[in-house]
Amino acid sequence: MKITDYKKLVDYTLGNKKSELVLKDINILMVQSGEIIKSDLAIQDGYIVGIGEYSGEIEFDGSDKFVSPGFVDSHLHFESTMTNPNELVYHASLSGTTTFIADPHEAANVSGSIGIKYILDSTENSCADVYIMMPSCVPAKDSEDSGFVMNAQDMKQLMYHPRILGLGEVMDCGSVINLKPSMLNKLELFQNMPIDGHALGLKLKNLSAYAMANISSDHECSTYEEAIAIVRNGLFAHIREGSAAKNLEKIVKGIIENNTDTTRFTFCTDDKHIEDIKKDGHISFNIRKAISLGMPPIAAYKIATYNPAQCYSLKDIGMISPGKKANLVILDDLENVKINSVLYNGRFIREDYDYGYTQDIENLPKSIVETVHADWFEKSMLKVKNSTYGIQLVKNELLTKKVKVSEHTQSKSNKVVVVERHHDTKKYHSSMVFGYGIENGAVASSVSHDSHNIIVVGDNDEDMMIALECIKEMNGGYVLVENGKVYERLPLPIMGLISDLNSDKVNERLHRMIKKAHEMGVEAGIEPFISLSFIALPVIPEVRITTNGLYDVVEDCYLE
Repeated sequence: MKITDYKKLVDYTLGNKKSELVLKDINILMVQSGEIIKSDLAIQDGYIVGIGEYSGEIEFDGSDKFVSPGFVDSHLHFESTMTNPNELVYHASLSGTTTFIADPHEAANVSGSIGIKYILDSTENSCADVYIMMPSCVPAKDSEDSGFVMNAQDMKQLMYHPRILGLGEVMDCGSVINLKPSMLNKLELFQNMPIDGHALGLKLKNLSAYAMANISSDHECSTYEEAIAIVRNGLFAHIREGSAAKNLEKIVKGIIENNTDTTRFTFCTDDKHIEDIKKDGHISFNIRKAISLGMPPIAAYKIATYNPAQCYSLKDIGMISPGKKANLVILDDLENVKINSVLYNGRFIREDYDYGYTQDIENLPKSIVETVHADWFEKSMLKVKNSTYGIQLVKNELLTKKVKVSEHTQSKSNKVVVVERHHDTKKYHSSMVFGYGIENGAVASSVSHDSHNIIVVGDNDEDMMIALECIKEMNGGYVLVENGKVYERLPLPIMGLISDLNSDKVNERLHRMIKKAHEMGVEAGIEPFISLSFIALPVIPEVRITTNGLYDVVEDCYLE
């Protein structure tokens, strides 16, 4: 708290003035001390000004309720919801999340600093605190064909923005360990700020070397053993539970079984769709699930509040104490995380809040809405380039397996093609993919992590080409083609990532397309669009398709 604010508010703390709001006789979660106390909680001008005996202009009877600090999502990507970021913030805030630490590397890979500014502008007036981590790997790897390349010099333009906290997930671990100058320049630029990690697959000395570069967190742990290794190396381990990646159960069970200190653990969603937030909650779901697995409630709430505030040096949130922001969650039931109401800056968040999801595309820069440039691609280019090796999808995972095409007969084969869409480079690659399973049709998307080129999968060239042409026509989006006809499309005209529709309309179309894709043979355990979008990401094992060829992530080489 600034001294100017202190001077204005100290009379309320001393009881010389009546506060505007007092939560009377409420059970306060003191996450900083691991206890629950019953007291009044006084709020004035958006701050907590007192704990004790107070009277207020408005008094809220909290005698049968609990109050927690607002929850924090330690790592997420707004673009993955395909809707206006402000809409996600609103729905998540109703379930108690009042702080978001977002990494807009999807937007940056397509539109550079303009994409980052779009995320900042979209969340400027949100009903929660939205902070940004500067994307560190644009592109994810040097050889990738993304829309933009961001170096340390480019980052200086934005790094002093008041809502930019530090450097986003450092996915190119090899560049850190092998002392690549361009990466070291970024690490040096942010050396006094939080730096998020992406330590997937790193072990022993490599992990230690990575941690020693001032990396402060990691969200890629899928087991307790991976998480505790991260913590032992001094990092915070973000326990991820989103729409696709669900790692909480294994990690929390390990914490409980080993009686592990939880000081260096936080919760995150990474990618959680608005529909799932409406149904299950947001970080509130992580807390509820952790408690159901046997974690003491006060520990679960501390992981969701105090710990991330410590991780990101957010001194004005994370605990209930005088001088902290009045970002609070009032609960009817502690263990089931049944929320009564949520306060942001001392004001109750209302269900009729205007979160402004509509998008005025006409007023957006061209680098945001004109991002698909692939008129050069022709049907003859669909011929498979790499016929020796193929990609085997793994059900319910983002991981893949490398297989020899001639030896693989375990699952139906499809053809997959990735087409560069940013700079008319005329680069593309095609290969075989196993375990997707679509028949008599094709699926195409302009969402393909992280460079977000066009990706198309199908069992015949005619439908694949129809799908690709539809992507070009929409200037980005999802499309499903069956027997020569477009079954359904979802336009994503903002960077080829975000819709100008609200989440209800997006989900309605998406559900119809997912259901139909499974009817057309896409295997159970394979999400038709998410699975497709990730087989182009060259930082997740084992093999990926890029515009430069079929890439072996483990061996760090392209396959013949």
